[in-house]
Amino acid sequence: MLLKHLFSRQWRRLLLATCLLTVPARTVCAQEIALASDLAIHPSVIDLRPISDDDSPPKPSSARVTANDASAQIAPSRIAASDAPAPAGPHPVATDASALAGPMRITYSDSGPAPITTTDATVQPAPIRIAAVDTSTLAGPVRVAYTDTASGTTGSVPDPATVPDPTAGSELASNASARASDSASAPVDSAPATPSQNATVNLINLMVKRNLITKEDAAGLIRQAQQEADVAKAQAATTRSTAERALAAQSAQPALAPAVAPSTSSDDEVRIAYVPDVVKKQITEQVTQNVMEQTREEHLADTVAASQVPDWVKRFHVMGDVRIRYEGDQYPSGNAIGNFTNFNAINTSASGFNVNSASPLLPQYNVDQDRNRFRLRTRIGAGIDLGENFTSGIRIASGSDDSPVTENQTLGGANGGQGGNFGKYQIWLDRAFLRYDYGGSPDKDVSLTIGRFDNPFFNTSMMWADDLGFDGAVAKASYQVVPGLTPFLTAGGFPVFNTDLNFSTNQSAKFQSEDKYLIAAQGGTRWTINKDFSVIGAAGYYDFENIAGKVSDPILNAGLNAGNTDDSRPAFAQNGNTYIALRDYEDPTAIPGVTVENQYYGLASDFQVLALTGQLDCACFDPFHMSITGEFIKNLAFDRNAIINAGPSSNSGPQNNTLSTNPNSFDGGDTGYLVHLDLGKVTLEHLWDWNLKLSYRYVETDATVDGFTDSDFGGSLTGTNLKGYTIGGNLALSSRVWAGLRWMSADNVSGPTFRNDLIQFDLNAKF
Repeated sequence: MLLKHLFSRQWRRLLLATCLLTVPARTVCAQEIALASDLAIHPSVIDLRPISDDDSPPKPSSARVTANDASAQIAPSRIAASDAPAPAGPHPVATDASALAGPMRITYSDSGPAPITTTDATVQPAPIRIAAVDTSTLAGPVRVAYTDTASGTTGSVPDPATVPDPTAGSELASNASARASDSASAPVDSAPATPSQNATVNLINLMVKRNLITKEDAAGLIRQAQQEADVAKAQAATTRSTAERALAAQSAQPALAPAVAPSTSSDDEVRIAYVPDVVKKQITEQVTQNVMEQTREEHLADTVAASQVPDWVKRFHVMGDVRIRYEGDQYPSGNAIGNFTNFNAINTSASGFNVNSASPLLPQYNVDQDRNRFRLRTRIGAGIDLGENFTSGIRIASGSDDSPVTENQTLGGANGGQGGNFGKYQIWLDRAFLRYDYGGSPDKDVSLTIGRFDNPFFNTSMMWADDLGFDGAVAKASYQVVPGLTPFLTAGGFPVFNTDLNFSTNQSAKFQSEDKYLIAAQGGTRWTINKDFSVIGAAGYYDFENIAGKVSDPILNAGLNAGNTDDSRPAFAQNGNTYIALRDYEDPTAIPGVTVENQYYGLASDFQVLALTGQLDCACFDPFHMSITGEFIKNLAFDRNAIINAGPSSNSGPQNNTLSTNPNSFDGGDTGYLVHLDLGKVTLEHLWDWNLKLSYRYVETDATVDGFTDSDFGGSLTGTNLKGYTIGGNLALSSRVWAGLRWMSADNVSGPTFRNDLIQFDLNAKF
């Protein structure tokens, strides 16, 4: 932009003139004259021969010349001259063109008795060389220097009215040098500089005006240009003989056409014929120095501003998100109403469920009435840099209850006394951890995390829900063994349930602890095949210690309403796993239908889950990606016969997932798999970024613990014992806001008939 502004159309004539005056003067052949007219900058001075230092009046000559009208030429000062013998007479007289408003027109006539106008120079025996200045852009009169090669006559013609001293010299180059010298000696200030006829001076003045270089540096650069002009003047004398020989050879060639094809360069295109290397180097160094200085100043300003912020504030990195969702649950006709007991509602109640009632009505899941809900999820947290490889994190989140798998809050929902009638909602502590990292890169890192943190394993939502947080400690390590191949290992221990300190509260003699733990390890490899393809593969083993329900010791007094294994029941569950009764009532005084025998239920199976997970990503059309993810899980601890025979003697066998009341009709399983396809942008960073998702899953009843799986697929019966499709997509509305749409269709794998269609429309924002 600087050069475009400097070398606009009104400066073009002066630019080439002054640039040409800074190079050594030499004879220019006809081809060079033609070439000059094709330049994007049309010359306002064309020096057709070396100028003599001798400014004395020319010797009489028979030459008579008439200048062509330069107004018809692309180059305004181009002059075509003719040479013809003429009677002897006084030397030609120059017309002062300084008063002319347009391009120069100079006519030379022989004052002898037979004046001659323009003739064809190609037939003259002695061609004339003329150096002229277009005074339409200069302040002074024209001066013409000529050479008659027939007689060897050389000289120059000043305007006698305006040049009082004919010995003052007629070189145009020295005039330009004088102007450059004047510019060098003049102070450079902030006022607009008078346009100079030297391109270098003009360039330097504009750079000073734009604060790219200092005034002192500008003066030095101008003096440098003056010195080079002086060198060019000295070289002129040594090249005169070569110039004369070139002129003689040129005379044998046809005369130049008076018109030259116009340049095709645009008005905004500027090409500079020549800038001295020393000047260019100095300009480059000065500009670089100024840019670096400006960068240092800006950095210093940022540093000063940052120093005013307290150190503890700079260590915090706040992040959060908000999601508003419409959710529609639809249940087609044909579902087996009354066959889906809500065991989580029983187990989380204060007293359990009275199974000795005359007409027991177990809590049931909704499988027949459509529901429409508006739900909110909001989370805000901070990562904290503690220095020396230590970091910490904390996050709070919304939620209708303390469910580990979702942070959704149903708007208007009165759950546990919160919400409804514009009531306030609860906020939960969702993350809080301390981490130590050694290495600090994905290809070479060892970390240890303690507290409550994100899922550290590579899995799908079939195994672990997206919002699930892990309590405990985990160690992770990765190391790139060869370029593109990085094995990794993750291992940890996680408390799932810890027995109440006073268990049981209504007994003087307390019961034994029923603590539950997850011991897990996963090993895998990330393999970058090339820039377009990458693969991740992992195998994990998840051992849920003490998670299965245990039958209590015989309860001889039902009125105590307590069993020593009550805490073996799950503190949270969704749906799908097989359950057994826990309390073994053997009260001989119990009256059927009258005596209260409250019951709790526990998981019928142990869980030791093997999970194989893999992903292939194709970035052939980056940023458009295509990836396919697959996962296979199998509960290695599943034992069908043990489940059928489990439970108290008075109420043995599985309490659900059967085709009839006969325990032998148990229809559960231990296997699950999921295939997921992603198309589009991996992350939505710009307006209209998009992605599409398609998946299919098949999860049998006891393939994994239902309390930690996806909280959306299946509607009211989320968890396991489900199969079906999920189709969805996301569209970015800005760099931080996007919309999402999902449709899920789920059927049960075994047991009574169940079908559900779920549609979700989301508006998301992150910061």
